[in-house]
Amino acid sequence: MLIANPIYDIVFKYLMEDERIARTILSALLKKDVVKAEARPYKQRSKCDTISMFRADFVVTIREKDGNQRLILVKLQKTWLGTESLCLRQYLGVQYENSRGIENDVYRSSLPIVSVYLLGHQLGDIEEPVLYVRHQSYDYNDKPVTKGLPNPFVDSLTNESIIVQIPRLHGKNNRLDEVLSIFDQTKKYGHNQQMLDIDESQYDINDVEIQQILHCLLMAATNPDILMGMRVEDEYLSILEDRDTTILLKDRQIEQNTQIAEQWSVICTSVKMLHQAGMSAGDIAVNLHLELDQVNEIIKQQQ
Repeated sequence: MLIANPIYDIVFKYLMEDERIARTILSALLKKDVVKAEARPYKQRSKCDTISMFRADFVVTIREKDGNQRLILVKLQKTWLGTESLCLRQYLGVQYENSRGIENDVYRSSLPIVSVYLLGHQLGDIEEPVLYVRHQSYDYNDKPVTKGLPNPFVDSLTNESIIVQIPRLHGKNNRLDEVLSIFDQTKKYGHNQQMLDIDESQYDINDVEIQQILHCLLMAATNPDILMGMRVEDEYLSILEDRDTTILLKDRQIEQNTQIAEQWSVICTSVKMLHQAGMSAGDIAVNLHLELDQVNEIIKQQQ
């Protein structure tokens, strides 16, 4: 069946507005039992140079194996341009705001933050489709510190990260692979990248959570507003690509002009030195493979 491609911002937003689906996706990513996922107001797409980024924040309630529950803040970012991650990294370097609206005294300090990056491009030679980046605390002698941890203040400073390389998503080896298989861009429907051609027989019909996701994307594929939104995103991407191509060509032209200017400066210096050494303009032209008129003009300008 054909489903809307969740790589598009408008489709992804539509998907994550369903709290049941948000819990399913976040549970798979975090490898935790997410019992509640409270979405904060969605933030507008942010553009940093050539990167388009969609951001969504969730206050997530996790139930641990011992039955205790705790809150974390999940900051989810999705890019859909096949570009480098340098600008993305600079953008994410801005300090995140503290969590608000939590009345429980235990959580008055900043919540632990987990950053999730759904990247529409590959990160160099890293082959793993999903990368978990965890941080640890150390003392002066680089020995791990465990006493007194976890600590709300420390946890708020050492963000864990989950990086998903969408182009490397293939196969279904575990629960996360099953959930993220909806992003597999190898399933594009012909030349129409707005749709994915999913073999529904590959999914367990009794898996209610996966079926909810597929149904949501199936509905999105027939929603006029979402279809229009995807066309707008394609046009936006085309404009960005045209702009980047123009900038790249201009940069190359500037670089070439700079190289030519540097080479001409060396030639002028050589002509001057040879002329001061008593060599005739004709001999200089022969030795430097120049026209006689060029040599005479250089000598004239230096007089």
